[in-house]
Amino acid sequence: MLGATPVAAQVMTPAEYVKTAGASDLYERESAKLVLETSRDPQVRDFAAMMIEMHTQSTKDVKAAAMRSRMKAAPPMLMPTQSEMIAQLRAERGPARDATYIAQQRAAHNQALFVQKAYAAEGTSRLLRDAATKIVPVVEHHIMLLMKM
Repeated sequence: MLGATPVAAQVMTPAEYVKTAGASDLYERESAKLVLETSRDPQVRDFAAMMIEMHTQSTKDVKAAAMRSRMKAAPPMLMPTQSEMIAQLRAERGPARDATYIAQQRAAHNQALFVQKAYAAEGTSRLLRDAATKIVPVVEHHIMLLMKM
């Protein structure tokens, strides 16, 4: 979700929301896979595994809402900032990678919450607004878990 602030600061079009949400979910899955390659911390491993599962589901939910809205959802692509964050994670090893992952997750989830809440409140597609509304409490739960890590 990082890198999405300028778009999110205004009311996003449905296409912008789908693109932004898709990029966020892709970043979450890719970063989780990376940390699972090396982490020995059970708390980090459990969180990363949950991110893969939950962000796979939110991508499905947003894509389904887009299809029901007669929108074509392109395959998600990382935004430049997200690509940089993945590169940073790749460069780290062991506990340093875990620490970087948690720091990135905190920032990414705060941005994701901003985007989801904004679209849930002001989005122009009812079906996508409903999807965003459903995603908000999930992201809030992830933030709560991250606060304990």
